[in-house]
Amino acid sequence: MSTADGSIDRPAAADDHPELSVVVLSWNTRELTLACLRALFAEAPRHTREVIVVDNGSEDGSADAIAAAFPQVRLECNADNRGYSGGNNQGAALARGEFLCLLNSDTEVRAGALDALVDWLVEHPEYAMAAPRLVHPDGRVQTACMRFPGLLTAACFDTWLGRFWPGSWIDRRYHMRDFDHLSSRDVDQPPGACCVMLTAEYRDGGGLDERLWLFFNDVDLCRRLWRRGRRIRYVAEAEVMHHVGASTRGFRKFVVMWHRNRLAYYRKHYGPLVLPYLRLVVRMRAYEEWRRAARRNTDPGAIAAERAHLREAVQEILQPLEV
Repeated sequence: MSTADGSIDRPAAADDHPELSVVVLSWNTRELTLACLRALFAEAPRHTREVIVVDNGSEDGSADAIAAAFPQVRLECNADNRGYSGGNNQGAALARGEFLCLLNSDTEVRAGALDALVDWLVEHPEYAMAAPRLVHPDGRVQTACMRFPGLLTAACFDTWLGRFWPGSWIDRRYHMRDFDHLSSRDVDQPPGACCVMLTAEYRDGGGLDERLWLFFNDVDLCRRLWRRGRRIRYVAEAEVMHHVGASTRGFRKFVVMWHRNRLAYYRKHYGPLVLPYLRLVVRMRAYEEWRRAARRNTDPGAIAAERAHLREAVQEILQPLEV
């Protein structure tokens, strides 16, 4: 039965003090979320755990399917989409475990992976976060760790400047092309699809910044941890399968939100004086797409429609940011 706040009533767990709380955020990914939960419950973990699912206003029957298939999870149902940061913070606020795992709904943990991440943090208290190696469904390693983006990164990422030296070197460095992801090491920012932290440290640091609604919130969290002198470990021995981008694929405002969240991230870490430069980068990238529209289409009407859509997107991206 649903409570007034949208949560699902459950009997109390046998272990009211699990070692690990796993928060799975779900938005219109019913089958992926069910597969994610099947993988979590397929093993008998060494570290006791609870699983919290936050359904972010899904319209595909996710909540009902999860409640029917996994009555042992704590299911929180939102009437609308509160974003990646808001949804994860909501789940983290309910966590009872000493450790907290944020896990994307488009992942499937391999046996022992989360135990290995908890073990690392227990044995190395100078580390704030541990993250696993991500792999594609066919087993290929995802080279997803990155260094923190600098001012020049913004101009070189996904633009023509990144195709030529020195922009190509800046882009390669940002994407850690020098790291094969086959061995463990310290990193600036691991992929946000799966990570484990101390629950208290996550909460004390304010969790994910909800102004970064969908993107750059994990980058911001990692940067704040490093600035406090805390370290982050990529643990290659822990493996999690990840369907890249599946949890955000249906989000209509993907590009607009990515750019606006990037603007907000840079403003937070570099100050408001950086915004004119970033807006120039947005216009430069839009000009590339403007030219490509004519190469992709031969119909003048199609070119005009694509350029009109681009113009609207740029106008929305460059709207004033919330304070």
